[in-house]
Amino acid sequence: MNLVETEKNLKTFESLESEVRSYIRSFPTTFQKAVGYKMFDCNSNEYIDFFSGAGTLNYGHNNPKLKEKLIEYIASDNIVHSLDMATVAKEKFIKKFNDVILTPRNFNYKFMFPGPTGTNAVESAIKIARKVTKRKNIISFTNAFHGMTLGSLALSGNAYKRKGAGVPLHYSVLMPYDNYFGKHINTIEILDKYLEDSGSGVDLPAAIIFETVQGEGGINSASFKWMKELEYICKKWNILLIVDDIQVGCGRTGTFFSFEDAQIYPDIVCLSKSLSGHGLPMSLTLLKPEFDVWGSGEHNGTFRGNNYAFVTATEALSYWEKGNNFSESIKIKSDILQKKLLDLASNYSVIHPEIRGRGMIKGITFEDGEYASKVCSNAFKMGLLLETSGAKNDVIKILPPLTIDEDGINQGIELLSESIKRSSEL
Repeated sequence: MNLVETEKNLKTFESLESEVRSYIRSFPTTFQKAVGYKMFDCNSNEYIDFFSGAGTLNYGHNNPKLKEKLIEYIASDNIVHSLDMATVAKEKFIKKFNDVILTPRNFNYKFMFPGPTGTNAVESAIKIARKVTKRKNIISFTNAFHGMTLGSLALSGNAYKRKGAGVPLHYSVLMPYDNYFGKHINTIEILDKYLEDSGSGVDLPAAIIFETVQGEGGINSASFKWMKELEYICKKWNILLIVDDIQVGCGRTGTFFSFEDAQIYPDIVCLSKSLSGHGLPMSLTLLKPEFDVWGSGEHNGTFRGNNYAFVTATEALSYWEKGNNFSESIKIKSDILQKKLLDLASNYSVIHPEIRGRGMIKGITFEDGEYASKVCSNAFKMGLLLETSGAKNDVIKILPPLTIDEDGINQGIELLSESIKRSSEL
């Protein structure tokens, strides 16, 4: 890989783009094309993508089925931007999502399109929870990440990102996530004690929001038992339960919603990232009908009617239609990935790596963030895209497209293994 030529192409970005840029520092090249689970830069270097746009490309880059529908739509001069007006593309998405996803799971939700990104979905969720309950506080969990706008950021645990707000972040309380104190302490009991004790200083919240797997927080997974107990606590205290399924929904854990196997029925669900299936901005807030007490236009957004995203999102749902074995294929691939990662960890037991995650979101923990970052840097040089996560950046996140084949998994793991070897030798 010609890194000298690769870095030459970054001068425009270095001289004109803000210092806030992030991923360009981890992947210092100019990308040009992408197909399936591979990306290519302008120097024809090839990269296996174990990053997937931070979970936005579950169906791979330029998925041919989705791309074909989008091209047809564009070529026919159909509606592009529509705010929340009725369009054919929007109607098709709502009907198909209801028929393919909600009805078979016995879920009854109203659709709210709050804006183009995940944080818009979270902001709308906490706003409606406060409106419904007439309470102010929201409970979230240690190491949570829910977005970068102020309301969402107040629910996130990362000190570096919280500091970027520049102002105090109010009306939120962070409680310990599952296994935060280790396997022998039930953090649900701690939460329940805080809620029932009038001397705890914690007011009854409007909602509790959580991720079933904390993507940015270090690939921490909540057990199904913990989720069921959390749902019970919410019912007990008349608190709305919000699941942030933005990164780990849309099939990432094997089922469309990441909470299905826990057999819970959240009051509100936040979706985005891979919802459009094609990397197009789109978010969706699902809420039980009894909580749909919005006034007209009380929450809105200029780009909540991205019809290109409706088109590709509708086609992406074909992967989840009855008779399609997509969910089963994800589970098979996740088993393959898990086995290979466990084998890799045993080969490098001297550096004590730990494998985390569920389904096709995995994490490898190391003793410090500097080493994990070094592994990712070496992986990039060899043609593998990875990112770190966790408060100390000590967890390597593995997030390949769900459509990747076994050969792609094998190639990626081989490159990862070699990058760990090289990092250990430096």
